[in-house]
Amino acid sequence: MKRKVCFILVFYLLIISGYGEMVSAATKENSFEKGLFEIGYKPVEEAIDDFEKHYKRKLQLPFKIPPVTFTHTFGRFSDLDGDMNDTFQIMFINEKSPENHYKIDVRPTKYRISINNKDKIKTYELNNGKMAYYTETRVSNLLIFEKGNWQYMIGIDKRISDKITAESLVNIANSLQYTITEN
Repeated sequence: MKRKVCFILVFYLLIISGYGEMVSAATKENSFEKGLFEIGYKPVEEAIDDFEKHYKRKLQLPFKIPPVTFTHTFGRFSDLDGDMNDTFQIMFINEKSPENHYKIDVRPTKYRISINNKDKIKTYELNNGKMAYYTETRVSNLLIFEKGNWQYMIGIDKRISDKITAESLVNIANSLQYTITEN
């Protein structure tokens, strides 16, 4: 009988301590997500819907992602004054491994970001014959390309550049397929 009581007591203490850790982890995760929601991120589908309604056209995204683990995906459409700085962003992150950070920014080609510092740029030809431009910054590696009157900028955190190469980003860019005629 004493063994049974001890077992139940130990089991109860394990459950209580585990529950405390679960509550602590849930609170941490909720504050992590809350911070992103406070700066305009939302579920990806909602952000895409906002972007498509604003521009009155469909947005296509690459169907491949980098081969690293992500815990969260968020989207944001920034609708600023005028159309010049309006962008869609999708962000893939890993709460426990912050270096696992991948993002896609999309804007109309009419308001494309110009590429400066040409000596730091490598060019790659995509499957559709168009050029993609790869550059490395202090914090990220970016591949910039245009398709269907959109400019795409896909990027990864520099800390995972040994796992995600420029060729990997080109492969992701090539996974973007249009079912309608490109302009």
